[in-house]
Amino acid sequence: MTVPSGRRSSTFTRLLRYGFVDPSHAEKLLGEDALAAVRSDPVLLDALGAAADPDLALLGLVRLAEAQPDAEARRTLLTTLVSAKPLRDRLLGVLGASEALADHLARHPQDWKSLVRYESSDLHPDIAEFERGLADVTDPVSLRVAYRRCLLSIAARDVTGTTDVSETAAELADLATATLRTALRLAQEAAPEDAAACRLAVIAMGKCGGHELNYVSDVDVIYVGEPAHEGIDEGEAIRAATRLAAHLMRICSETTVEGTIWPVDANLRPEGRNGPLVRTLSSHLAYYHRWAKTWEFQALLKARPVAGDLALGQEYVDALAPLVWQASERENFVTDTQRMRRRVIDAIPAAEAERELKLGPGGLRDVEFAVQLLQLVHGRTDTSLRSPTTLAALAELADGGYIGRTDAFQLDEAYRFLRSLEHRIQLFKLRRTHLVPEDEADLRRLGRSLGLRTEPIASLLKEWKRHSGAARRIHEKLFYRPLLDAVAHLAPGEAGLSPAAARDRLVALGYADPAAALRHLEALTNGVSRRAAIQRTLLPVLLAWFADSADPDAGLLNFRKVSDALGKTPWYLRLLRDEGAAAENLARVLSAGRLAPDLLLRAPEAVALLGDPAGLDPRPRAQLEQEILAAVGRAETPEAGVVAARGVRRRELFRTAAADLIGSYGTEDNPAEEDRGALVDRVGSAVSDLTAATLAGTLRAVVRAGWGEELPTRFTVIGMGRFGGHELAYGSDADVLFVHAPREGVDEAEASRAANAVVAEMRRLLQLPSADPPLLIDTDLRPEGRNGPLVRTLGSYAAYYRRWSQTWEAQALLRAEPVAGDAELGRAFVELIDPLRYPAEGTTEEAEREIRRLKARMEAERVPRGQDPNLHTKLGRGGLSDVEWTVQLLQLRHGHHEPGLRTTRTREALAAAFEADLLDQEQARILDEAWVLAARVRNAVMLVRGRAGDTFPSDTRELGAVSRYLGYEAGHAGDMLEDYRRTTRRARGVVEELFYGAAL
Repeated sequence: MTVPSGRRSSTFTRLLRYGFVDPSHAEKLLGEDALAAVRSDPVLLDALGAAADPDLALLGLVRLAEAQPDAEARRTLLTTLVSAKPLRDRLLGVLGASEALADHLARHPQDWKSLVRYESSDLHPDIAEFERGLADVTDPVSLRVAYRRCLLSIAARDVTGTTDVSETAAELADLATATLRTALRLAQEAAPEDAAACRLAVIAMGKCGGHELNYVSDVDVIYVGEPAHEGIDEGEAIRAATRLAAHLMRICSETTVEGTIWPVDANLRPEGRNGPLVRTLSSHLAYYHRWAKTWEFQALLKARPVAGDLALGQEYVDALAPLVWQASERENFVTDTQRMRRRVIDAIPAAEAERELKLGPGGLRDVEFAVQLLQLVHGRTDTSLRSPTTLAALAELADGGYIGRTDAFQLDEAYRFLRSLEHRIQLFKLRRTHLVPEDEADLRRLGRSLGLRTEPIASLLKEWKRHSGAARRIHEKLFYRPLLDAVAHLAPGEAGLSPAAARDRLVALGYADPAAALRHLEALTNGVSRRAAIQRTLLPVLLAWFADSADPDAGLLNFRKVSDALGKTPWYLRLLRDEGAAAENLARVLSAGRLAPDLLLRAPEAVALLGDPAGLDPRPRAQLEQEILAAVGRAETPEAGVVAARGVRRRELFRTAAADLIGSYGTEDNPAEEDRGALVDRVGSAVSDLTAATLAGTLRAVVRAGWGEELPTRFTVIGMGRFGGHELAYGSDADVLFVHAPREGVDEAEASRAANAVVAEMRRLLQLPSADPPLLIDTDLRPEGRNGPLVRTLGSYAAYYRRWSQTWEAQALLRAEPVAGDAELGRAFVELIDPLRYPAEGTTEEAEREIRRLKARMEAERVPRGQDPNLHTKLGRGGLSDVEWTVQLLQLRHGHHEPGLRTTRTREALAAAFEADLLDQEQARILDEAWVLAARVRNAVMLVRGRAGDTFPSDTRELGAVSRYLGYEAGHAGDMLEDYRRTTRRARGVVEELFYGAAL
């Protein structure tokens, strides 16, 4: 028929209505001679329109018809197609969903007949049925053809809805089982001597073992071998079994003229790809008893004998089962498992993360990991939880009360959708992929294949987002929500965790006192108040964060204490509920050690800092001084003024500690700070500024109470040591010198009495008993040390340094910097000491020898007995003292000529020494790395123990907390100590060269 120009034919319009995207091309295909007998049959167009991709289905049908050997065969195909609805639905459904299976049918045009039968036995075939389908296989090529023929029937049942996603996955696993058996038969027929020499069992792992395989997936296996009988040497038997196993893998994996089937992957075996391909049962057992990691026991949940000597395979499974169900008793079991999940997520390329169905957040692996984790914890005592199939195990967990029924239902629904989407993606080209495509044609086909016929692309993306969001949300609380049900009053008929099961779960999470943890949960969540309701919402996620710390018990206890103190405050729970960062930040702070929680519990309102994006930024010294001086000005007595100043100091110490912990641990949205030196510098500057502001406030309070607005002598405080270097740690004393200069017309004796009175009163006020952290003033670096006066005039300092100064005092003055009091007097003191600490002629050989003798004596005498000097952060090998004395010797020698060296900060001076070519880049890097590490260890010890220390804790849990702060995973404290020794050993080598050697 001729269609007038500019008008569409009625066929074109009909094809559009049937869902064809390219009606013009479809019209041409329908006009092909191959379809002449049926092109006008309305039944055909209805069936094509029901396919996921009508265009693809029509093209595949034309190719199949054209591939028939003769006209009679083509007539049989088309007649059967229009007369038999089951065939029509199956065949066109497959052709519209799978380009790869259409290719197979075009190459093997008689295979369509495998879809004609529609009896009950065809609906749910078992392994035996698939084995019959592969019975005539004689080589790898015929195996591929027969495999695709069987796959064709599975896909037909899948796309027509005859089987659901779990049944399809089970059929794919059964077909894989039959394929492995056939491949092993071919290998044995090719090497009958090897077959006679050994017993070989093939153990399916992963999705094949779990009876939930994809269309295209690696088939994970483990091999077990034994001699066929007593007269055969074990070694020869294992070599024979290895040859058979390797041949089996090649038969399935190699590419032939008919393509490949799937890779057979044996990397889950002991020692992975580095271990022997086949082991005896006793060798397997020895490995799992001694060397296996947590994830290897998790993998064994899916172990299932599928081919070869099934009796030997069952012996393997039975022998290892007790070890599998004891895995949850291993130290750091939950954190190890969850960490492995995070590593998988971190390994996803950034460009693919948003399209990753399997491995991404809210993906299939989230559900599978969560279910397996719960199985391992509770399957130890409840044998009803041991199904290797994810959806079956999920149902068992819900029936037993280990997962809430609503959560289980939503998770089941999400998992089914995601697996169905994964199946349809892989079915198209029979390629192994878990990425949602970006092409609109692909998305349209996928949406229609899942029954989303109205706006298939938009509907598909919406459903995907909904289900992955649900999976992610439920996964995050799945392990923790039932713990709350265990201490709650459930509705009649609602199953919950038993107390014993709740204790098992808490122990698996790392809680040392599960009974106390359950009491805390009950106290926090019981009741019908709004507070209890919000706590029930918050706690599942908080428990997860506590479990990711070194001391979950302390985290939960501290949270209860803070909640008891602030629970009736309207903003507290609202802050944690509505500001996601606040809750996670609080969990990190409360479970990382003693210092930060102690500071917070003395002033719980400081928790508000954790919800403010800028709340953890250190405050400038000027702001701190302004606040403290204002508080002192409002106080009626100097004691009250200093109490106010120490209160500000407590809050700011908490701010600093919280920022340090969160920066060291990282959060879900913000990874840990990579520049660890920046963390140390931030703490050192913040604590030093805070100490200076506190001293300024204390000085103001003392002067105001005793003399009004003006002291009869100008007075300044000089920071020394780490204080002057802006490097104070949390527990450091404040090393200072006190300097005064009588005002004009004031008698020097009167001025001296006033200055001494100020010093004595400042020390008294700062040491008054208080709940706030003490601030101890250390004046031992003053002239004449402990035997000298506490305070001197500027002139007295000048006279002493001119006449009596020793080398160590010049070295100590390298860290001198005014921190409080009269700024002009402070500058005058700096002018006085600069020629001493940066001598024009540098250091003398005698002075350098004296410095080295003093350093050696300190190393020999001051490290406490019984402590490993290699692990002492201050005085040990390659520690703080080694690095600082080396840098200070460079400053004494070259500071006069190199302006960059005139700084009180160790790292700045080290960088300046490198810029001045006084040491090479590698030496500078090694020294800086060691200094930063030692400083962080000291900070960690204070944060964890709540008291200062210069060496690693001996308590296992405290040592673990230090290692977590330093960025090590749970259970790797030994690695931390080894890394510390290695880092400081390298630094000591540089110190030996630069400080003790001839390089200077």
